[in-house]
Amino acid sequence: QLQLVESGGGLVQPGGSLRLSCAASGVTLDSYDIGWFRQAPGKEREGVSCITEIFRTDYADSVKGRFTISRDNAKNTVYLQMNSLKPEDTAVYYCAAGSLPLFRLCLLSAEYGSWGQGTQVTVSS
Repeated sequence: QLQLVESGGGLVQPGGSLRLSCAASGVTLDSYDIGWFRQAPGKEREGVSCITEIFRTDYADSVKGRFTISRDNAKNTVYLQMNSLKPEDTAVYYCAAGSLPLFRLCLLSAEYGSWGQGTQVTVSS
């Protein structure tokens, strides 16, 4: 059974950087599409970035040019490098795994069946 564990969250000042990791166990990730999502208090969960099994990527407009998603199948891990962080990036970040029927669904949470427990990212001075 696929299990996902996020790590790397924390408190960072505006303009700072963090790298989130999503480590998988139970099965290999190389045949899965992976998404990063976030949920801030009082807001709906939103798609941040995704990477397919063939390394195609997509990003929410709010993070384009600041965040980079990557995967290392040998380590069974997906990363989210977050630079130039803003207070509005504060949220719990989740990774999720699934098999997408269409690439354009990459940032939709309903397309993913396995989720991690989340890691808190707080951007504040």
